Amino acid sequence: MVQNTPSNWKSRVRNFFLDLDARIDSSLFSSAKGIRELYERYSTFMDRFYVGRWKRWVFIEPLSEAATLGLGGMVVMLTLAIPAFRETADEDWLKKSDLAVSFLDRYGNPIGSRGIKHNDSIPLEDFPDVLIKATLATEDRRFYEHFGIDIAGTARALVTNAQAGGVRQGGSSITQQLAKNLFLSNERTIERKVNEAFLAVWLEWRLTKNEILKLYLDRAYMGGGTFGVDGAAHFYFNKSARDVTLAEAAMLAGLFKAPTKYAPHINLPAARARANVVLDNLVDAGFMTEGQVFGARRNPAFAVDRRDEASPNYYLDYAFDEMRKLVDTFPKSYTERVFVVRLAIDTNVQKAAEDAIENQLRQFGRDYHATQAATVVSDLDGGIRAMVGGRDYGASQFNRATDAYRQPGSSFKPYVYTTALLNGFTPNSIVVDGPVCIGNWCPQNYGHSYSGSVTLTQAITRSINVVPVKLSIAIGQKEQPKAPNPAKLGRAKIVEVARRFGLKAPLPDTPSLPIGSDEVTVLEHAVAYATFPNRGKAVTPHSVLEVRTGAGDPVWRWDRDGPKPRQAIPASVAADMAGMMSHVVSEGTARRAALDGIPTAGKTGTTNAYRDAWFVGYTGNFTCAVWYGNDDYSPTNRMTGGSLPAQTWHDIMVAAHQGVEVREIPGIGMGQKLPPQPVAAQANAAPKVLETKPGPPPVLTKRGADVLVRVEKLLDDAARTATKSTSNDANAAKPASSTSALAFPQNYAEENANASAPRKN
Repeated sequence: MVQNTPSNWKSRVRNFFLDLDARIDSSLFSSAKGIRELYERYSTFMDRFYVGRWKRWVFIEPLSEAATLGLGGMVVMLTLAIPAFRETADEDWLKKSDLAVSFLDRYGNPIGSRGIKHNDSIPLEDFPDVLIKATLATEDRRFYEHFGIDIAGTARALVTNAQAGGVRQGGSSITQQLAKNLFLSNERTIERKVNEAFLAVWLEWRLTKNEILKLYLDRAYMGGGTFGVDGAAHFYFNKSARDVTLAEAAMLAGLFKAPTKYAPHINLPAARARANVVLDNLVDAGFMTEGQVFGARRNPAFAVDRRDEASPNYYLDYAFDEMRKLVDTFPKSYTERVFVVRLAIDTNVQKAAEDAIENQLRQFGRDYHATQAATVVSDLDGGIRAMVGGRDYGASQFNRATDAYRQPGSSFKPYVYTTALLNGFTPNSIVVDGPVCIGNWCPQNYGHSYSGSVTLTQAITRSINVVPVKLSIAIGQKEQPKAPNPAKLGRAKIVEVARRFGLKAPLPDTPSLPIGSDEVTVLEHAVAYATFPNRGKAVTPHSVLEVRTGAGDPVWRWDRDGPKPRQAIPASVAADMAGMMSHVVSEGTARRAALDGIPTAGKTGTTNAYRDAWFVGYTGNFTCAVWYGNDDYSPTNRMTGGSLPAQTWHDIMVAAHQGVEVREIPGIGMGQKLPPQPVAAQANAAPKVLETKPGPPPVLTKRGADVLVRVEKLLDDAARTATKSTSNDANAAKPASSTSALAFPQNYAEENANASAPRKN
């Protein structure tokens, strides 16, 4: 018997690994040999198809390159298509925008509607043949031939527009327009057009041509707050779309291109001219003959006169947008699309706001070179009582109260002073009004003069520009005493506080931010000020108070389901700010806004080159922001926040407080009604500011105005130090100081918040 000696054990292990190594080597060799043989067989087989010489460059190489580019193109198209197809991820995409909303005011009275009345929708076969033909002839003649994108029509539009040097003809098919209406916005970007094209192809794959045409006729915006041709027929002609004549059908088909421009209740001549173009298209497309359209040319359609039907359209547009966002928060299982919504609007306040703006612009707009205005009135819960987004909704549906970002000027300063109070300052803290620079930017006060040591209350009352900038530096130094850039830290704290108030505007960091160079909306600015009379609690702006189904079943209520107020700043700070801001109205730049017997506080704002004029103020019941300016950012004629904005605010708030129990403002109380003056005293007294309308702007040059400001300051200093005898002499000369020239500073010699700050376009 052989014993397992150590040498035998080692020999067996060595033999095992030698055998394993040999097997691995053999396998690798056999595999390589097999692969080589397969490759040789493949090469021999492919040699049969080899094409050389000219045939290769004429046929093979182009096909090969086409395949490569095609594969790359498919990858690129898939990448571009992903954002578009995300819009269709919702299984309820067909009903996504299919809302029909009837609006009631806060007291339950009907005031308007928005959305698609799909319960009034009619089948496609019930639409008149002339209406279908007019739509196809004008919008998409090859609708039944293309796959969602009309290549020939797009090419023709590109050539026409290139020859005309501008946009003269649209290239979008009906399917593309429907894709935009269902899924996209109206922004003019390449991304939107790419998404529109992919969604059009997707719609063609999912729906029949007739279904696409039916959706387009039902969901296109037709002006006047109406959607769909049936709603437009009722609005413009007081009849169903089933019963429209050829002339009326041509007018309706002409609205698809520009419903605002060609709406017959606004511009009937333009609507008839557009209808005549539609009749030309019917003849050119071969759908009708000249003889068939002759009667419609000779007897154009008449639209119902709705000029006297006042409707708060800017408000309803805002409420409808809010309602669409609200519906998206409902459970996906909820399929109801018809709602009755009670709004926070007070029609009396709304009418007063519209009238106040129209009256001021009609009376003084030409003198001030101001063409537009906007205002928002809110209660202290954030409910919007009134909203005016522009002078004329018929001329422009752009809502300047919610969508326009404008520089607030000195009306932004309360957020700066609030931040200062939160960081150890008090209303009586002293700050030196003197030169200061941040980098190469040096803010200037109006009049290019300085006041020396002033309290925070005096600084906000006189709307001094240098003080907020110095406060931003001091706030940053308190945050980090040895910071290399304390102003930047201070501005970050100011933005943080503004966010607590509810401002959602971008507010980029710029040195001139403390004096209002960044942009905000009228809506956010108005509701943010409600934090002061709310004892430091910020609220959310809203228009919807209650939502019910068409059958009357309750769905949603603001007081139960809406966001609750949040403590943004301590109540003591809010009270201190109210006390400081009340001086702006009682003795500062906003004396025209003062309300007799009603506690009032606020802040004016005037921006660089007088492009924007603001007054934002509040009482114990409401807050309101008023803005004046021009859509093209052109300067006004020296309009300030203390002129038309303050007077407009006053007129609106007088109406808003009619029949309302006046509440106190924490930090101010109930205010004090001035006792009546004796007759003799009234005869010698200078006219009250409130009794004087804003009037036309001053015609002095800026240099002349600066001289008068300095003269008035010298007179004020002399009056405080003069003896009794010299005081009598001053009284003798008093009529000269009450002339329009020396009274100008109360009207316009205020903050000019961005006097030296470049404006960001």
